[in-house]
Amino acid sequence: MELAKVTSKGQVTIPVEIRRKLGIKNGDKVLFMEEGGRIYMMNSSMDAFREAQRAFSGEAQQAGLNSEEDVVRMIKELRQESVVK
Repeated sequence: MELAKVTSKGQVTIPVEIRRKLGIKNGDKVLFMEEGGRIYMMNSSMDAFREAQRAFSGEAQQAGLNSEEDVVRMIKELRQESVVK
């Protein structure tokens, strides 16, 4: 457990160990979420990445991309199409 003090402006310094665990760097934004009466803080970039993963879940299989080789083949085909145009 870490402890931080709130300033008169409502600012809090996030302890270094918490920043490391959340992958928060200088200039990053943090997200506060309420769930079940508890407040959670997370790295907003990681939350956006997880949301994108959920949104694209299953899309590769639907496109017939089941292996890395399939992805490489598709990229080569797309590059070839763009050169021909």
